[in-house]
Amino acid sequence: MQLLLIEDEPKIAAFIQKGLNENGYELTVAYDGKLGLNIALHGEYDLIILDIMLPALNGLEICKKIREEGIDRPILMLTALGTLDDKVDGLRQGADDYLVKPFHFKELIARIEALTRRRHPQFAGNNTLQVADLILDRNKKFAKRDNKEIVLTAREYALLELFMKNKNPLLSRSDIAEQVWGYEFDAGSNVIDVYINYLRNKIEKGFSTKLIHTMVGMGYIMKEA
Repeated sequence: MQLLLIEDEPKIAAFIQKGLNENGYELTVAYDGKLGLNIALHGEYDLIILDIMLPALNGLEICKKIREEGIDRPILMLTALGTLDDKVDGLRQGADDYLVKPFHFKELIARIEALTRRRHPQFAGNNTLQVADLILDRNKKFAKRDNKEIVLTAREYALLELFMKNKNPLLSRSDIAEQVWGYEFDAGSNVIDVYINYLRNKIEKGFSTKLIHTMVGMGYIMKEA
């Protein structure tokens, strides 16, 4: 799917672009409001992610002009302005959803999936991931192995989804932190290792085939053997 991001902070834009590319999305980035509006009006995108505080033209004006042109593609406001009035202003100018920075990347993906499902209902069909006999139903948000349901917390679910979407490639601790905990994650924390142990206990205990493998000093890999 083709997405447009209008965001003037290069570090945030790079973080979003990396994460969305890893989740199978193609992303075009515009770093100021006028350029972003021009691209939005003349390009074909499935969804627009739009900051409010932008140089040249702010996000509210961009959103209004897009709607005035009769363009109905979903718009997700992604901004540090998080008061109720800010959200109401964004929605009144034509935004479909509003997410406040800082955010968890998993929530951004969920918002994008929800908005694109409304526009493309055909994408809401079979949406499962499988590694060996472990199955993750991304529509119903549950996992099962050998037909036994596995109860997961929201964070465990996000971690498992990341591993299953990236079967076989090595995931570094920084990759995992960015995707599951967000760009303000404390790199000195051991919370990733703690949650991987939680997840291993739930998806591997009692099964002969181990799925999450530690690569000492490098990270983790999910594979069948």
